[in-house]
Parts: sequence; structure tokens; C-alpha cells
Amino acid sequence: MGGSRYFGIIILVLLGSLGSIQAQLELGFYTKNCPRAEKIIEDFVHKHIHNAPSLAATLIRMHFHDCFVRGCDASVLLNTTSNNQAEKDATPNLTLRGFDFVDRVKSLVEAECAGIVSCADIIALVARDSIVATGGPFWKVPTGRRDGTISNFTEALNNIPPPSGNFTTLQTLFANKGLDLNDLVLLSGAHTIGVSHCSSFSNRLYNFTGVGDQDPALDSKYAANLKANKCRNPNDNTTKVEMDPGSRKTFDLSYYSLLLKRRGLFESDAALTTNPTTKSFVTQLLQGPLQNFYDEFAKSMEKMGRVDVKTGSTGEIRKQCAVVNS
Repeated sequence: MGGSRYFGIIILVLLGSLGSIQAQLELGFYTKNCPRAEKIIEDFVHKHIHNAPSLAATLIRMHFHDCFVRGCDASVLLNTTSNNQAEKDATPNLTLRGFDFVDRVKSLVEAECAGIVSCADIIALVARDSIVATGGPFWKVPTGRRDGTISNFTEALNNIPPPSGNFTTLQTLFANKGLDLNDLVLLSGAHTIGVSHCSSFSNRLYNFTGVGDQDPALDSKYAANLKANKCRNPNDNTTKVEMDPGSRKTFDLSYYSLLLKRRGLFESDAALTTNPTTKSFVTQLLQGPLQNFYDEFAKSMEKMGRVDVKTGSTGEIRKQCAVVNS
């Protein structure tokens, strides 16, 4: 009697384990139900990204911002409704672009096989394909994510690492998602192709501690150049600045070189050099070949892409990426 009960418990445990295994992401998740899905997405990206190559940076940023709030569940795509203010309208996401790009991909995939491919997977695939199409690294994107049904303005403010973040803030926000200090350094490396609005860092130029001063951690010559040629007043909200000047279109190591010259644009960039572990890793990346950075970046992107994903029967497959199914 006791033996059979014990055997039954073992079976239940095994079934539970099997269920969790089956619910994980996997490469080629759509092979049976929508075999052309990933090719359709890749072809669209390769056909259109060269018309607006700067979209590659914003699409990978979209993926990043999505994963840091409720996991990689496309909650960043949901529109605000009459009774809910969504992530999309939170300050960190106001400069995101590419929503229409994702919608166009979704419509193509829906025409091929309706109700099968999630918006969350589309974000992950489009981010990877756009980086590859513009000359950057490749990484594997296992699929099977499902879309979330909740998008919260405040959660975006509280969970997306801010450009003003110091090392402790960044370490905490990354650790909350199961990401370590190497991931922090590597994922920040995507800033090699980024641009920023002056409003994200103008306090470093004009009012760092509230008394009209400049951030001493920012190279003074670089700061003077930014004030003279880019962010000419503290209220400029429209001018864009390259995060990796002279190399913005190339996914390379020069961003890290700038950090060691105290020319990282954000406080969060500069923060990477305030901790011995992260600073040492920056130096290590610079001393190695570009392919090593690509390989390590790929690992961190794959890891981030698995953060708090919804799989199996959790969530839904949205018909339209901007609204939950009715």
C-alpha cells in the first residue's frame, strides 16, 4: 500500500517535471505549426531594415525593455486603455520606435498561419535579425514565448534600468531578472549602435548635483564638445547624440574604449567603470578579438530572452500586438 503510494508520487513528480520541460522555449518551436514563420520574419527584416538601419538599435532596445518588465511577453507593445496606463507610455519607452514594423511582421505571419506565432517571439526574432542584417552578431533565438495580458506604466518605471542608474541600481535590476555583472557589461555593449536624446543625460552637463555643475566622471573635453555642438541648453529634448561617436553604424568594441576614456554618455555607462569586476571585464573584452565579444554578447542575449517567459498555456497568442484578445 505504502509502496504503491510512493510509486504514485514518483509518477506525479515525473509528470510534473515533464510538463515543465515541455513548456520551455525551444529552437524551431514553430517547425510543425508554422514552418515558414521564421523565414518570413527574416526576409521582411532583410528587405526593409536597410531603408532605416537605425531601427536595429531601437528594436534590440524594445526587446530589452520588454524582457525587464514581466519578462519577454510583448507587454511593451500593448496600448494604453481607458482604465490602464501601459508600459508604452512610461518615460523609458517614449522614445521607442518600430511598433509599426513589428505590426507589419505580425500581419504577414498571421496571413501565413493565424493565431500561432506570438508577438513576444516576433520581438525577439526581429531584434536578432535586424542586428545581423546590419552587420552585427548572430545569436540563437529559441521560441515558444506566449504574450502577456498585463502592461503596467509603473512597472516599466520601476524595472527598466535608467540612464541615470548608478552601479548598485543596475546590479539590483539585472539581478532581479537573473542576470549577472557580465550580462550587465555585455548587454550595455549594444550601445555601440545606439543614439540618445539630450534629455537622457543633460543633467551630467548642466546640473549634476543641483547646483549648475557638471558630472566630474564625464571627460571635460567631451562634455564641452557636447554642450557646444549638440545639447546646447539643458532643456533640449529633441537633439539626438550618437552613443558611440564615429562608429555608430558598426557593432564593435569602441563603446568600451570610450568608457575607459570617461566618454560613456549615460551615468549607467560610466557606472560600469566604477566597479572593479565590471571594469576588469570591459578591459578583458577590449584585449580580446571582436568575435569573442560577439560570442559572449550572444550568450547574454539568449539568457535575457528567457527571462520570465510565459509558455505552455500561460498567456495568449495575440491576434494584434497592441491589444489583448477580446
